[in-house]
Amino acid sequence: MLALCAALFQGCDFVRTIAGRPTAARLEEIRQEQIKEEEARHQARLDSIKRVQEALADSLAALEAHLLDSLSQARGTIVNPSKLGGLFTTKLETKYCIVVGAFRNRSYAERKLAACNNAGYVASIISFRNGLLAVSVCPSNSLDETVKTLKQLRGKGICPPDGWILVNE
Repeated sequence: MLALCAALFQGCDFVRTIAGRPTAARLEEIRQEQIKEEEARHQARLDSIKRVQEALADSLAALEAHLLDSLSQARGTIVNPSKLGGLFTTKLETKYCIVVGAFRNRSYAERKLAACNNAGYVASIISFRNGLLAVSVCPSNSLDETVKTLKQLRGKGICPPDGWILVNE
């Protein structure tokens, strides 16, 4: 009799079926469905974050373009290297730098470079195809930071009133 009962009741699934409970296979299906639902919710959150990041990037780009336009209209404060014939051999590592002097004579440019370095600024000479040698300071990838630095430099004597921001695009 015990052997007959053991043969009929082969496992938990039989008992679960009699009791009206889900079997192991159905429990696995339910678990897989829950995993898929959780993955879908997670993907929806990631997609939402991505949309917000794209919107922020678009807003920042528009703001930067507006600021560049505003500065360009303010007495030629912003200059693109292509307006000066393009860069000759110098490759700029950053997007923005402040030009504190532009010369045709190399010795004048080197003198201004030495004065900037002695004042504690990171300075370099930028060569343009039209023969112009520009002395630049404070390289940066932040337009906001560069504009603030330009305003500060104009008050310290290292930058003349007609100093400008070079935009490397």
